[in-house]
Amino acid sequence: MQVVLLRVGIDTGSGGILGPLFSDGSFEYIPIPDCFAGKGVDKRTYGNTRGGRRGRLVDYFPEARRERLFDQPIHLDPEFETFTYGDPTPPKASLRRLDEGSLLVFYAGLKGWDFDCPAALYIIAYFEVARAGFATSFSQAELAELFQNNFHVMHGDVFKDQKDRLVLVKGNMRSRLLKKAARISAVGTDKSGRPLHRLAPEMQEVFGAFGGNTSIQRSPPRWVTPEFTRTAAQFVLALR
Repeated sequence: MQVVLLRVGIDTGSGGILGPLFSDGSFEYIPIPDCFAGKGVDKRTYGNTRGGRRGRLVDYFPEARRERLFDQPIHLDPEFETFTYGDPTPPKASLRRLDEGSLLVFYAGLKGWDFDCPAALYIIAYFEVARAGFATSFSQAELAELFQNNFHVMHGDVFKDQKDRLVLVKGNMRSRLLKKAARISAVGTDKSGRPLHRLAPEMQEVFGAFGGNTSIQRSPPRWVTPEFTRTAAQFVLALR
């Protein structure tokens, strides 16, 4: 069994905002923009897609940007109806090694929406892995059965362009999008003294310190070392 932490969702570098965190601990998962081929291919947009908690996704953006973003396609990945995730970029290639029963733990940047709460990083979901591998390792029947709802598979032009480098992960039905976000970050500094989100000290007792590189602000998948796998899994599976 393995446990991996992976950042997903909109952020200030991709989309320009952080997801909203509500005063009761719930949150909205907002996907990044779909920019495939420069303009996007998905029919789902920030304007025509409602969040799982409250209202349309576009309503979480500053008012001055809402009209422009209303028709902006979204890149809904991971998706939490059939629990799939895909990514063609080299930093995510290691996810192909996830074994059945492993945990792929998703965290995102959130900021208080209806109350004053500064930006931080929170666990929002996890997959209990059923299958993982490069797209080319799955048969056409398996792709259709397991990944038909995944952004990278459902769009033919996207899949054709990316299939040789696309990693796909399928979660089983014990996977979940959490109802309450679980904070895992604390504000530290980088080598230049600038603020940087790091794994909080109390969370290092759960997930380990990743060899001393505790930055989780923008990072590749963070693989929990074997000595912390059990405590990490127990912590994550207790989240609701």
